[in-house]
Amino acid sequence: MSKIDSRLLELLVCPLTKTRLIYDEKNQELISEVAGLAYPIRSGIPIMLIDEARPLDNKKNQDEKKGSSFYE
Repeated sequence: MSKIDSRLLELLVCPLTKTRLIYDEKNQELISEVAGLAYPIRSGIPIMLIDEARPLDNKKNQDEKKGSSFYE
């Protein structure tokens, strides 16, 4: 498991919301809480493509309660 450079993390933002990301070292993902997405890190390289991100379960549950979805 490789660790992402902290300077790189400071520069990266979610491509959908332009908000800061949280580094999840255990799962090798960059988390966008605002978008409810987790962007994978493969071989130490963040994959910052919306199509490659996985939805976070807690964001999906929040959207269903509100009756709207960020993905619509």
